[in-house]
Amino acid sequence: MTDHPDETGVEFAEVQPAKRKFTLIEGLVTMSIIAILIALISPAKRTAREAARRTQCINRLKNIGLALHNYASEYGAFPPAYTVDAHGKPLHSWRTLILPYLDQRPLYERIDLTKPWDDPANAEAYVTELSVYQCPSAELEPQQTVYLAVTAPGGFFREDVPRKLTDVTDDPHETLMVIEAPSKNAVHWMAPYDANARVVLSLTNEAELHHPGITIAAFVDGTVSAISSTIPETEFRRLISIAGDDRQDAVIPVEE
Repeated sequence: MTDHPDETGVEFAEVQPAKRKFTLIEGLVTMSIIAILIALISPAKRTAREAARRTQCINRLKNIGLALHNYASEYGAFPPAYTVDAHGKPLHSWRTLILPYLDQRPLYERIDLTKPWDDPANAEAYVTELSVYQCPSAELEPQQTVYLAVTAPGGFFREDVPRKLTDVTDDPHETLMVIEAPSKNAVHWMAPYDANARVVLSLTNEAELHHPGITIAAFVDGTVSAISSTIPETEFRRLISIAGDDRQDAVIPVEE
């Protein structure tokens, strides 16, 4: 406080205004407004994050589809679902066979294809993380993948036999090649395990999907599309078949 004399010599005290304090009600109102703003912003952020993850997933499946087609261009056929030894025992997945076409040739050349995928000789590759095989929305161990080939009877991938594109009499744009399976069906990326008909048909269960209401899949022509979880089971069966026969008596059985 400072005293200032006027013309008469009388000094007047300068009074500082009292600082205003928030009342309890005003504080509660402010907190409520902040809470509402957070509630409005949070869903938008979640939606943006999911859109980004979905885009990543689409791009990774596009790269996988392109690698499969590049493999087919070099060898004249698409890879089998897995290779086998002299006794018919599965050795290595198609995911290993296409590594050179995913900019992973050095890794591929360090894998002993004459020994099983989980043999100690392949320990270095076994612990390798490959982002191209990781769905960003799937919470898994880093070496696991949900990108599985369709190996159902009548489907595109055959167990230990290559597949020529000319074998496909259905529209390649409407024939499944690789799907993103539910997390419970995830496998090590080197493992010779994939999606039978039961796994594919489970994609109608929205609770198990990695993206709300849809499954992302690569088709035989190399395109990547989202499949709605609401399509009927008969439509999924049609998408599995390479024969283009939609008659009821040609429905693909589900493995037990």
